Amino acid sequence: MRDDLALMPAGELTALFAARRASPVEHLEAVLANIAAYNPVLNAFCWLDEAAARRDAQASEARWQRGAPLSPLDGVTATVKDLSVTRDWPTRRACHAIPAEGPWREDSPSVARMREAGAVLVGKTTVPEFGASYITKSTLCGVTRNPWNPAMTPGGSSGGAAAAVAAGMGTIALASDAAGSIRTPAAMTGVFGLKTSFGRVADYPASYLGTLAVIGPITRTVEEAALCMDVIGQPDPHDSYALPPASHSFLDGIGRGVAGLRIAFSPTLGFAEVDPEVAAIVAAAARTLEALGAEVELVEHVMEDPGPMLGTLMAAGVANAFRVFGFGAAEKAMMLPRLVETAARGAATPVLDYLSAREAREKLGARMRAFHARYDLLVTPASAIPSCDADADAPRDPRYARYANPMPFGAAFNLTKQPAASVPVGLTQAGMPVGLQVVGPPHGDALVLRACRAIEAALPLPGPNLAALRHAPFAAHPPQGLAGQFAALAVPA
Repeated sequence: MRDDLALMPAGELTALFAARRASPVEHLEAVLANIAAYNPVLNAFCWLDEAAARRDAQASEARWQRGAPLSPLDGVTATVKDLSVTRDWPTRRACHAIPAEGPWREDSPSVARMREAGAVLVGKTTVPEFGASYITKSTLCGVTRNPWNPAMTPGGSSGGAAAAVAAGMGTIALASDAAGSIRTPAAMTGVFGLKTSFGRVADYPASYLGTLAVIGPITRTVEEAALCMDVIGQPDPHDSYALPPASHSFLDGIGRGVAGLRIAFSPTLGFAEVDPEVAAIVAAAARTLEALGAEVELVEHVMEDPGPMLGTLMAAGVANAFRVFGFGAAEKAMMLPRLVETAARGAATPVLDYLSAREAREKLGARMRAFHARYDLLVTPASAIPSCDADADAPRDPRYARYANPMPFGAAFNLTKQPAASVPVGLTQAGMPVGLQVVGPPHGDALVLRACRAIEAALPLPGPNLAALRHAPFAAHPPQGLAGQFAALAVPA
C-alpha cells in the first residue's frame, strides 16, 4: 500500500482520505520513503522540509477526519520549482551568488494557493542556474537525473520537478516555462506538463524574462493537472497581468474526447530537425487522434524559426535578472561564464533591435490567432530528440551533432502566449519516453487538457522501473554548495 500511496493519482488519494481508508500522513510517509530511496540517485531536490510537511499532513488528516477538507487537493503532496519564492525556504535559482540566508518572507501566488488548499509542500526542486538550460545541472545543486535511465537528463529547466513526479517523490509539481521548461522535462520523463496561457496563473515577483514565463503543473495524470489548475488559476493582486478566474472547473468536460475537433499535425513546424524515432512515435500518436474521431490535417509549415527573436528577448531578460539582483563583479565571478556572457549580450542589445524582436513576436502571435481560426488544436513533437546525457552541456550522441537546436518546439508558444502541453505517447527502443505537444488557442487551456486526457487514455504509458534506481551507480551526497546551505540554515543535510 505504501508504494501505491506515493504513486496514486490525487483524486484516488482524496477518495481514500474521505473514506478513512488512508490518511495524508500515510501518503506523505510513502512519498518521503521514495525520496529517501531515489533522491540520492536522481538529485531532484535542493531543499526538503520533512518536519513542516509532517505538520501539514497531520493538520490535513484532522480536517479529513472532521469531514472538512479545504479542497480536493487537501493532503496531497506537492513540490515547488526553485525559481518560485517560498516562505521560510531558500529560493537560490541554483546560483551561488544568491545567499541561502534570505530572509524568505513570502510565497509566490501559486505556492500560496496550494497552501490555502491544504496541499502538503515537501520541498524545492532543482533547476539549472537561473533556469537557463535544457538540462538540469549546476555547480550549486549538482546533476539531476532521469528516473527512466539515470545516465540521462530529465530535461530542463524543470528537471527536478519532472524527475520528482515520475519517481513518486511528490504528486504535483509547481513549475515554470519560458521556452519549453515544463514541456521538455515532461516529455523526457514520461509525465504530463502544462504550459498555461499567459496570465492564467498569477505570478509574483514578476519573471525577469517578462511575458515569456508562466507557471504550470507537472503531474503523472492529466486530471491531476486540472485539479491543480482549479487551485492555482485564481487571480492575485500582486500580478497585474493575472486573468479573471476561469468560469468553470478545468475538470468540466475533460472526458469529452476529441471527436469532431479540427487538429493540425506539424511534424517540424516548418523548420525543425527531428530524430526519426521520435518523429515516427509522434506521427503514430497523430493517427491515434484521427482514430478517436478528430479531423487531422498534415501542415508542414506553420512558421519560420522563431529562434532569432527569442534569443534577443531571452538575452535581455537575463540582463534584466542581473539588474534585479544587483549582481556586480564579485557575484558574476561565482556564476557560469556562459550565463554572464548572455547577460552582457542582452545588456548591449540596441533598443531598436529589442523592439524589432518584440514586433516580430507580435506578428507571430497574430499569425497563430489566424491559424486557430482554421484549427482547434495544433500537435507537434514536444522535443526533437529523446533524453540526452545528464552531465553534458550538449548531447554526446553523434546523431545529434548537427542539430542546431534539439528543443525547437517549445519557445514559439511562449512567444505567442498560447497554452501548450506535453503528454507521453510512447517509448523509444532504448526505453526513453517521447512526448506529444498539444497547442491550443489563446486561453484554451481547458481544451488542451481535454485533448490530452483523450490521448492519455488511448496511449497509456507505464512508469519507470523505480526498483532499478536502488542499484544505480550515481548515488551521491548533497553537492558542496547545498551542504553549506543546509548548515547555514541549521537544517540537517
